[in-house]
Amino acid sequence: MKLALNKIQYPVTTLGFGRRVGIWTQGCSIGCPGCISKDTWERRPDDYVEMNDVLAVCKRWPQADGFTISGGEPFEQAEALADLLKHFRKSFHGDLLVFSGYEFDELEMRFPEILEMTDVVVAGPYRANAGSNLTLRGSDNQTIHLLSDLARERYPNGLNNERKRKSQPALDLGITEDGIYMAGITKQGGMARFRKSLAKRGYRAITSDK
Repeated sequence: MKLALNKIQYPVTTLGFGRRVGIWTQGCSIGCPGCISKDTWERRPDDYVEMNDVLAVCKRWPQADGFTISGGEPFEQAEALADLLKHFRKSFHGDLLVFSGYEFDELEMRFPEILEMTDVVVAGPYRANAGSNLTLRGSDNQTIHLLSDLARERYPNGLNNERKRKSQPALDLGITEDGIYMAGITKQGGMARFRKSLAKRGYRAITSDK
């Protein structure tokens, strides 16, 4: 089994409970206007990674509080996603959170067996005109679904209506041997403001929303 993969990062603190492993799949046909992750849309033959290699990387961080799977669109690789979640359930602790650009009722209809292995789903397409004031979401039309006892223990009941706090970090910024990575959800226009702020300091940034 292979997974088309964009990257794996740890620690990620802005995409779920605690310090997490973030996994970004490669490939998305939804193509939401204004998406800040356009680099994950196109899927190429050399993006595919053996599942055993993906799991070997994840085993580097047994202390992780959970796994967040985003993209790209993870459910467009449903067979590989199901296989990945099965391995996590057998070998790792923590909650499993998956982001999807599909509406939740479509996920329920098409992928019930995957939802049974998932603790939290953030569902719905990014819509630039919907506002971006709610936590864990790029736009306010998206919905959060707590599917397990662990999810309901770790995430507050009112999460669907919880607004982003000014004190709450929007992005993780990490430096690896391969370069600098960012993970998180900015408010609308956040990446443009980030580029402008760096430009004032004499730096030029190229971000994947452009």
